[in-house]
Amino acid sequence: MADQPGTVQRTRRWRWGWGGWRAEVGRLLEVAALLGLVITQPLLDVLGRSPDFFLFHRADRREILLLVALVAVLPTVAIGLLGLAGGLLGPTVRAGTHTLLVGLLVAALAVQVGRQLTPLRGVPLLLLAGVAGAVGAYAHRRWRAAGRVLRVAGVGPLIFVGLFLFASPTAPVVLPRGDGGAAGTATGNRHPPVVVLVLDELPLVSLLGPDGGIDAQRFPHFAELAAASTWYRNATGVSGWTPYALPAMLTGRYPAQPYAPHYSHYPDNLFTAFGGLYDIRAEESITRLCPPSRCEQPVMPEQGLGVLVRETGQLLRQVTSPQDSRIDPENSYRERTAEEAGIDAAEPVPDDPKFRWDSLNVNQPARFTSFLNGLTPAPRPTLHFLHLLMPHSPWAYLPSGARYEAPEEFPNEGDGWVDLARARHLAQLGYTDRLIGETLRTLRETGLWDQALVVVTADHGVSFTKGAQGRGMDAIRAAADEVAWVPTFVKTPGQRTGRVDDRNWEHVDLLPTIADEAAISLPWRVDGRSARQAPRTEPGKVFYDRPAEPTPISGGVPDPLPPPAPHPLVGAAVADAAPGGTVRIGGQDGFRAVDPDSGQLPALIWGTLPEQVPDGTLLAVAVNGTVASVVPVVAPDPAGRRFAALIADDRFFRAGANRLDLYLVESAGGLRQLTIS
Repeated sequence: MADQPGTVQRTRRWRWGWGGWRAEVGRLLEVAALLGLVITQPLLDVLGRSPDFFLFHRADRREILLLVALVAVLPTVAIGLLGLAGGLLGPTVRAGTHTLLVGLLVAALAVQVGRQLTPLRGVPLLLLAGVAGAVGAYAHRRWRAAGRVLRVAGVGPLIFVGLFLFASPTAPVVLPRGDGGAAGTATGNRHPPVVVLVLDELPLVSLLGPDGGIDAQRFPHFAELAAASTWYRNATGVSGWTPYALPAMLTGRYPAQPYAPHYSHYPDNLFTAFGGLYDIRAEESITRLCPPSRCEQPVMPEQGLGVLVRETGQLLRQVTSPQDSRIDPENSYRERTAEEAGIDAAEPVPDDPKFRWDSLNVNQPARFTSFLNGLTPAPRPTLHFLHLLMPHSPWAYLPSGARYEAPEEFPNEGDGWVDLARARHLAQLGYTDRLIGETLRTLRETGLWDQALVVVTADHGVSFTKGAQGRGMDAIRAAADEVAWVPTFVKTPGQRTGRVDDRNWEHVDLLPTIADEAAISLPWRVDGRSARQAPRTEPGKVFYDRPAEPTPISGGVPDPLPPPAPHPLVGAAVADAAPGGTVRIGGQDGFRAVDPDSGQLPALIWGTLPEQVPDGTLLAVAVNGTVASVVPVVAPDPAGRRFAALIADDRFFRAGANRLDLYLVESAGGLRQLTIS
């Protein structure tokens, strides 16, 4: 029987509709291919090599997978819907809209390629990318082969996601292989509370006074700790990089692989060994060595999907920008090396990704408060652990705890700048000393002090030696006493008096010592040895700038550094003096209304001087008529002939308006007043 006319029309409509949907799917695959190259691949490549980004923000599996889905799917869906909206206006408009989208995406891809392969930046690069986009759009419109290639490449985002989830350094963070190692076994019936506080970037020499002991005047609480514990003066860290140093401390093994500091890479560690017998209250800042089965770490402000999306959006702007960003997008979630900070041009960039340190101070006060609140007696043995990023840079605290603002671009090398960096480090160390005092006070108030094994140490130091600043190989060779030697105090349960032990301690000895004192047998082999065992007979030590590449270092307990001598003018009253020219000041607005109760002080003064002022000229900074600091004028750099001075003593400031004056110090000791502009 012949088909009815209505049936023929319905069949034609169905066939036309199927063809239309095939065309739409093809267009969507083309868009997905280009978006995969413009967005998905660069973002997942950087994030895949940056596991510490997720560790720092405490991202769980669900949050990471949601972020990956947003990166891989959302842009394609959004642009696909835009194309469909254009299709409502007819096939000609739909085809034109799709060609325009292809051209724009090709141009965006050309920006990224051009920034890698050419010196062009800004408008010239955009013009080149525009030409590339126009050529791409024409080729797509003119030749079907271009569309076919793009449709095959539409599977690219799936491949990029697969590489991120299964082959990147971040993969074990998303899909952990296991849930930690075996628990240790008890070797006795006495398992005391254990309190471990790991500080960061603290050289032992920064704490020493002229007599070689802890400088009790500047750091009274560290001195108090030393007087009640065993001070291992010859203790050295294992590496200058936290992602290597801290796992070595908590596993008892030297760094062997450039792994992310995650429990799936280091299943045998302090937390898994103690997890069978101890409750664990861990506050980790950089690492995630404690698996969820052993401890659930508290939620911090810089945590959650919203933070991940915000940070990834910032990264996308860097990746797609026609300008070089201040921070290389490929390195933006890695700890900056001293070379990148302008400290040590010879220092190599580590291969492993590390988080950017200048963002790490966001949640440290909250982390420390949470740690203190947890220092309470418990019916079961408890391990309290805190890795506190103090006195690590960025330096922002005075000894009183008041904060101050400072430009980020200050150099850390050259006359004047090195001294300023050390002064800021020592000021923040003074604040760290206050935190140690708070910890000791809390332990005594709760009754844990006498019962507990208390360990206070640091993962590594840092060099402020001119020409060898930082923690790279130059610093290790020239100033190992500042980079490797760190304060290490161990107070055993019931210990009343302090003592000094100068054995050859390396930080792989930390875990076996803690385990011995807590009567726990470790179920794996360690490279370190317990302090309850006989000391090492060999004097040599090793330090790792890179895993599996030990650098021998020699020496014993470091000599104290010469104390910074204050200029005789500091503390002197000054009045008006003969004019000496002009000076431009940054940060002077803070002097107009000082409120000490706000916790913020204008303690860092910086500015520029006329070119005719000679290098090395001394500059006196006076606050309210009293000289608070004397600093040299440093050699000019691209920012001009500059100076910067830290006023670390709060007593120079008063509530309300404060007066700031600057004077050139003449060779004979006279002063010439500068006019502030």
